[in-house]
Amino acid sequence: MKFLDLPPLQRLNAFLKSVDVGDYILQGDLEAYSCKLAGLDKKLSKSLDQEVQTGSSPLELSASPVGPLAESSSRKTLIYLILTLNHIYPDYDFSLLRAHHFQKEDTISKAEEAIDSHLLEVSKVWAKTPGLGESPFLECLWSSIDEAICLKECDVYCYKSDQETDPFGEQASMWSFNYFFYNRKMKRILYLSCRAISKQAADEEATESSSKYDRYNSDTDGDDESDRYGMASGMDV
Repeated sequence: MKFLDLPPLQRLNAFLKSVDVGDYILQGDLEAYSCKLAGLDKKLSKSLDQEVQTGSSPLELSASPVGPLAESSSRKTLIYLILTLNHIYPDYDFSLLRAHHFQKEDTISKAEEAIDSHLLEVSKVWAKTPGLGESPFLECLWSSIDEAICLKECDVYCYKSDQETDPFGEQASMWSFNYFFYNRKMKRILYLSCRAISKQAADEEATESSSKYDRYNSDTDGDDESDRYGMASGMDV
């Protein structure tokens, strides 16, 4: 998978990284990837393909959220979804996910409605931000996504987190969503994800990080002092 640095998405992705909505902080990702595989991705793809073939039930081989897993094209879709998550969240390992962890949306409009309803408050922040509010946020979002991936040619999937070992299952998350727009013709996936983090949790996380930093500096300073005194003692001897 190769990250695609597409101009239509750059400004939106930068904005969504951290948005203060008032009661919570929204953290989002809007990225596109080519489905061309190389290196470690290619190696992992081969192992996942074998594991899915041998580990899937007869029912999954005939029907699953990404299609019949007996078919190579369906297994490729699943693998692309997994690899996309691995690239976006390198601190987590999604290689154990299987087809039942994903859901295919019936229509693109259903995904659009869900996304729009979650981002209404974000739209208000966008409108008040100098240099951004010349066009409505949702209008800008969907026109940019369409330019990057051609929505009418896409299948849409979402990842349903059922574990606490990924960024969506963390206790600080008030709500989250994530969607994959997969264009087979373009061999491209666009990923849109947002999660709301309570301000209290965000403040606690910042305080904890600051405390760790202070303790680290204190320990480092102590080591320096010991080193200096040690050197002095050696010289005195």
